[in-house]
Amino acid sequence: MSKILMTGTSGFIGNALANEIAASSDHQAICLSRSPTDVPAAATIQADFSDPDQLRKLDPHEGIEVLVHLAAVVGGCAEEDGLRVNVAGTHHLLRYLIERGCTKFVLASSIAAVGMQSVKFRPLQLPMPDEHPCFDRDGYGFSKYMMEEVTRYLSRQNESLDFINLRLASIAPDDRQLTPAEPGDVPPWAMGRLSVMFLSDTVRCLIAAIEAPHKPGVRILNAVGAQACTAVPVPELLRSWFGDDAGAIDFSHYEQPGRERDPVYDITRIREELGFVPQMPILGD
Repeated sequence: MSKILMTGTSGFIGNALANEIAASSDHQAICLSRSPTDVPAAATIQADFSDPDQLRKLDPHEGIEVLVHLAAVVGGCAEEDGLRVNVAGTHHLLRYLIERGCTKFVLASSIAAVGMQSVKFRPLQLPMPDEHPCFDRDGYGFSKYMMEEVTRYLSRQNESLDFINLRLASIAPDDRQLTPAEPGDVPPWAMGRLSVMFLSDTVRCLIAAIEAPHKPGVRILNAVGAQACTAVPVPELLRSWFGDDAGAIDFSHYEQPGRERDPVYDITRIREELGFVPQMPILGD
């Protein structure tokens, strides 16, 4: 039985995952959140992961083997908050656990790490690879990118550690009726509008990362739904959104039959690394 620490368990994704993990006979769940968390069969700790002093509340829980780090300040945050919590705070948490023998770390990064919050964002290529560079102008995406860099830094110090950074999509409740994107002016968070994953698939994805065989090093993996949430083929939509800038983008992937609405983030590698394939259709049956 593996002992798993999960942060952000009072949140939408974290609470769903915590209940799933706590119900499993294969894992022992520890939940850390700033707000009270009610998860049957789990140890719950109310604390701020970004405060080194409050991390001492974890001291009685020896032998943590896996971290699933979902807590963060989210999109639209102030630059200072993003750097303080998502970067420095995550470093505090990882350092604390590494010094106590934890060897596997699953972190919720974001598709926003590429910088798509801004209407000025243009992808270098499509579908965007897992390690598409960060062009962020707004703070949140940069903080998630820098969180990934923290894991690279710590991996260089200890090459036996396993870090999985999941660049998560926009996550929706399973019963939400999605509104496909339409041609027009490019909106803020444009690629996030197109890149949705339902909650049950997200929980499956996180469990796949938890249970994947130990692999030393750092992995950055896109985790989005199997279709772009668009009313028209991806090239038509992005030519409308990006205007003349679309001329620099190779759309040949989407011009193949059956690929017209493929995701704008490449999800090939997450299937290869974790065996994860999203099941819930984005555009309906």
